[in-house]
Formats: sequence, C-alpha cells, structure tokens
Amino acid sequence: MLAAAGGLAVAATVVAGAPAQGVDQHGGGRGLALTGVPANAKVAGLTVPNTLSPELAEWVAAQGSNRLENATADLPFFGYRGDGPLLPAAGDLPAAGHLVEASKTEPDKNTYLVLHGQRGADPHYDYGTHFVFQGHEAGATGYLTRVNLDADAAHRVTLLSTATTDGKPLPDFDGSTWDPWARRLLFTAELGASGGVWQSTLDGTRTEDISGALGRGGYEGIQNDSAGNLWVVEDSGGATVPGTNAKLPNSFVYRYVPSDKGDLTHGKLQALQVRSRRTGAPIAFQPIDAAHPKGNAFSDDTKDLHTYGLSFDTKWVTIHDTATDPASAGFDANALAKAAGATPFKRPENGQFRPGTGFREFYFDETGDTNATSTANDGYGGWGAVLKLSQADPKADTGTLSLVYNGDQEHTGLDNVAFLDADHVAFVEDAGDALHTQRGLLDSAYLFDVRADYARGAQPVRFLAEGRDSSATLDSAFSGRTGFQNDGDNEITGIHASTGDPSPQGILGAQRPTPFAGGWRLFWTQQHGDNVLWEITRR
Repeated sequence: MLAAAGGLAVAATVVAGAPAQGVDQHGGGRGLALTGVPANAKVAGLTVPNTLSPELAEWVAAQGSNRLENATADLPFFGYRGDGPLLPAAGDLPAAGHLVEASKTEPDKNTYLVLHGQRGADPHYDYGTHFVFQGHEAGATGYLTRVNLDADAAHRVTLLSTATTDGKPLPDFDGSTWDPWARRLLFTAELGASGGVWQSTLDGTRTEDISGALGRGGYEGIQNDSAGNLWVVEDSGGATVPGTNAKLPNSFVYRYVPSDKGDLTHGKLQALQVRSRRTGAPIAFQPIDAAHPKGNAFSDDTKDLHTYGLSFDTKWVTIHDTATDPASAGFDANALAKAAGATPFKRPENGQFRPGTGFREFYFDETGDTNATSTANDGYGGWGAVLKLSQADPKADTGTLSLVYNGDQEHTGLDNVAFLDADHVAFVEDAGDALHTQRGLLDSAYLFDVRADYARGAQPVRFLAEGRDSSATLDSAFSGRTGFQNDGDNEITGIHASTGDPSPQGILGAQRPTPFAGGWRLFWTQQHGDNVLWEITRR
C-alpha cells in the first residue's frame, strides 16, 4: 500500500473480509476491495462533499434538523437546542442574552441494535426493529436519542432521556455501548472530575449515574469483553510543556471488573501499567516541576513506547474497589491511576478488540497533540499512534504492549475505531480546526491492515475523505464571533460496525465481521455543521 508523493492521493487497494492468518474464523462473506481516495483540502469559504472509496456509498440516516419525538421546548431537534432559529434571520445581530441561531448538540458515538417491541411517542406506530442510540456531546446539558431506522420522517428520532431517575440533568456524552449482561445502554462523559459513566434502560425511563463504581474521568471509549468486564479509554489532555507545543501524556486505559456482570454498581476499577524496558519500573506520570521541566513528554520511555519493534510488559493495577470504598458520589479515577503508578498515554480516546482472537488483542489509539508545531511530533507520540495490548485472556492481569502505527501529519488525531473484519480496522481522524488549517487538509477515515509492517513504510488506505457541509463552512468563517453558535469544521465520529445482536454473542469483537453481509451495518456521524448520521453501504 503506497501513498502518492505529497501525501494526498492514495493509490492502493485493501481487501476486507479475506480470511485472517492465524486467527479463528467466524463466518465467511464476500471480500470488500476498497480503493484509496485523496484527502479533501481545507479552503476558506469552500463547501466540499464527502468522498468515499468508489466501492462504497452512503445515505443519510438522520440529521440535526430532524424533529424529535417526545421533544421539549429546550430540545426540539436531533442536533439543535431550542434557544434560537436553525438559521440566522436576515439582518439579525447578536446581543446580550440573544442568540441569532440555535446551539448545536452534536450527536456522538453510535450503538446499533436490532430489537423488538420498542415504543415511541405514538402508541399506534410500528417503530420497526433497527435502531441507533447515541448521546449528545454539546450544550448546557446532555440527552439520549434513538434513531428509528425503519421509521418515517415524523417518527425518525425519539428523545429518550434528559435527566437521571433522581432528577439530575444529564451531562454531555461522548461514548456509548450496550452491555448485554446488565441489559443497559452505557454512556461516557468526557468531563474530567464531572465525567464518568451513566447507564440507561433501552426506553430511557431509568437512567443512572454509576460513576460511584467506575469513577470520574475524561472517559470516552467503552466496551465489554467476553468475561463481562468493561474497558474504558480516557481522553484527558495534559499540560503543555513550555516552549514546545507538546502536551504531557495524561490519560489512562481502564478495566472495570464487576462483582456481578449483571450489576455494574459494584466492582473493581483497574488501570493499565506498562513497565520500562530500560529500568523495569512502571512508566508513570511525571508532572512538570523544577526537577522535570518537561515532565515525561520527552523521556526515553515515551520515545520507546513510540518505537516500532519493541514490546513492553503490562499489568493491571487496582485503583478502586467498591467492597472497601463504596463512594457513591464518584472518585477521581485519573488521580488514583497516577497515584498507583499506572501509565499515561497521549489521549487514547477509543479501543476495540480484534475479532477472532478470543478477546486477547485490544487495539487502541492515541490522538496526540493535534498541532503541527509540537516538538513531540518527532518520535514522542505528538502525531498520535495505534497500539496493541495482548493478553492470554481478557481476565489476565498481565500482558504485553506494542506499537502498531506511528502517526504523521497526514494520519493524526486518531479517534474512533471499528474493526471491519478480523484483519482490517478503521480509525478516523478528529484533528481539529487548527491542525486542519496547519496542514491544509480536512479529516479522513483510514483502514489499517493489522498484519502490515508499518515500520517499513506501509500506509493505511483512506476510504473516507470528509468534506465540509455548508453549515460547517459558515461556522468556520464566523469562528470566534460572539452570538453565533459556531463549532467550526466537520468532524468524523461514531464509526461503528455491528450486526445489532443484543446478546453477549453480539458484543464488538465476539464475531468476525463480514462487511455489508450477514446483517453487518456500518455507521458514522459527521459532527458539527448539519450533524448527519450516515450509513455506509456497498455501491
């Protein structure tokens, strides 16, 4: 797989769905050949459509202007609050206490489920059996929605919940998943000391904060393993090292081991600890202080973690146990992970188990510094990375960590992840407006072959070059102006491949995906601007 000179056009094809070497097989399926496409340039004032591999197509499953069922005055739309018009009125100007346009709510990560007997606002309507659930990332408060894929426009999106069962408003949410043992939707809030994990019934009538057991942190990625444990990935940016534009590694990978996998309110929270190849000691958080003016942003261990061919011993360290500390209000997981000598990473936002490995291989990304001027870009994880944690089984206390891919200016800000078969995994960029401008490119989604040797120059295939819709183009142009609810360029989020099986056999990683066959469906959200939920299909 080769990238053309200049880092724009990718002349490559990858086959997804081919049999994996040395990996258990879970079904067949016709292979999917994907041809790489060039990235879309960021040009001031220019609206650009998304570009997909020519073998693929996409259709709108929902968009921000869809009116909600069960709507409230504050939440009338899928992607907008009720605090202003969807578009500014001609001649309207911002003033104190007056918004000229509605605030966007940013539907985020997607959870697809096939269910029977789901209800909505209309007791006489058949809502079908195919649904996508998501939390919303922006606004004064959060909320939960369900996209009814089989429904007409009037019944397309149902508002499920705006508050917990005890009446507390929901926070803004990022991650989501379905726990088949607890029979609960799970949502994560990337809000540091106010973040954590919330659970909800499918109809939203019982929504609870369970951060007393899982802790508070900048949580984003969340998913089960086959033992009923929850793996949680944190996105908490670190302090900037003066004069470098590099940030300290400050986020952790967690595993929650419930006492009873049908009840998530009791259990142990663990954090991943990686041992130095140089000293054998844990690679722990190092703040900036007089003795360490750069913290550990440029340490030998940080460089080693981002060096191909090296393997590191790992261990799970328990940082909290409800059996000894039933702290109902929640605890600072990030602080406890640091105190326990767990290993921080550069914003490892999401992860997923490789299908067919018996939950023995967990791939996760680092977003990095998302700054082309960071001096950590040269070998210290500034561009981000893809890493693999290998264990004998998902319950094991020890394992090994290795680098799969080191990011670069063209492939950086990696965020959400989805395996499309046992050998090919999609990672999508969330580089941010500043880096878009620095490199002159908008975000992309890439397909990585986990068998490839990226140390020798192999590159992933760009199968989606995100464009910029008209709303995001205006937002970018008006960025920084008060009174306008501007959130800049579009972002890729919520990449999600699933059959929608709500049983334990349907958790991500349990089945080998067969793209667009056997009930497998692929979704992503184009955040900001029009806030569109897309489904990708075979052309």
